Amino acid sequence: MDTSLPIVLIPGLASSPRIYAPVAPALWAFGPVTVANHIRDDSMAAIARRVLSEAPQRFALAGHSMGGYIAFEIMRQAPDRVAKLALINTQARPDSPEASARRTRQVGEANAGRLHGVLDELYPGFVHPSRADDNGLRRIIHDMGDDVGAAGFARQQRAIIARADSRPTLATIACSTLVLSGDTDNTIPNSLSQEMADGIAGAKLVIIPDCGHMPQIEQPAATAAALTEWLRN
Repeated sequence: MDTSLPIVLIPGLASSPRIYAPVAPALWAFGPVTVANHIRDDSMAAIARRVLSEAPQRFALAGHSMGGYIAFEIMRQAPDRVAKLALINTQARPDSPEASARRTRQVGEANAGRLHGVLDELYPGFVHPSRADDNGLRRIIHDMGDDVGAAGFARQQRAIIARADSRPTLATIACSTLVLSGDTDNTIPNSLSQEMADGIAGAKLVIIPDCGHMPQIEQPAATAAALTEWLRN
């Protein structure tokens, strides 16, 4: 009997399927892998509805950063369809006024043709300090930004700004849950990963050493190991 479980992966802000490329082969052994397209709508509710419309009936769900915000909305809309949940370098809290103002400015910059400049501004918060001069990682960030485009980036930022506070619904998550983060995530602090793990019954918290906000491309072996254990158990 086929016991494989389809896996749906959701990238983060200004990220594309490239973010999961280093870890997808390890996950593929457990079932068919789909990377959701999250650039076509400008609200979390609409993005989640579209992901669900294109997803298998029941699946394991992993969301990275913005993808985690979408995953929380999917859990509100269709919790029975999610067999397992992985929250990667994300948070349950809503946007702060300061963050929203910064996002609005970044959208203006991107719409003016300076998306790569915005990504360069974000880059130090995306990676471990030891990778600050890693041109290979920076190129991946730029290439993913090109995949998303300025219009897609603007839609994503509008959705992020208006996202709900997911802390009140953490206790309703009943499926097997992994909370994964890097030890030096300068975009979303580890304390917010701990907050999610504490709020979800039975959740497992894994912190990857020498890693920032992009574990799939910074520490792919350790990330794949954590995700395969999540799928196996």
